[in-house]
Amino acid sequence: MAKRIDVLELARGFSLLSDATRLGILKLLTGGPKNVTALCKGLGLKQPTISHHLGLLRMGRLVIGTRKGKSVVYVTDTASMKALAVGVSQLTPRG
Repeated sequence: MAKRIDVLELARGFSLLSDATRLGILKLLTGGPKNVTALCKGLGLKQPTISHHLGLLRMGRLVIGTRKGKSVVYVTDTASMKALAVGVSQLTPRG
């Protein structure tokens, strides 16, 4: 049963990564913590669009938001990103 759960988690991660906006957000966050304003500028998108995609990434545990004064600063969830990468590597044939 554990393998089935792992596959479901991997599928959820792939689903989140299947969107260009979410991939763009993750790419920008690899450069360090950013707030919504910085992500909007970096991707050339409006705040509601970025906030929507950040919400999905937060629910999928791929990003973490921390309140700093009046804004929220986002970073990638390193543990979740590594788990996703390990899951992908397990799909590669060995030999």
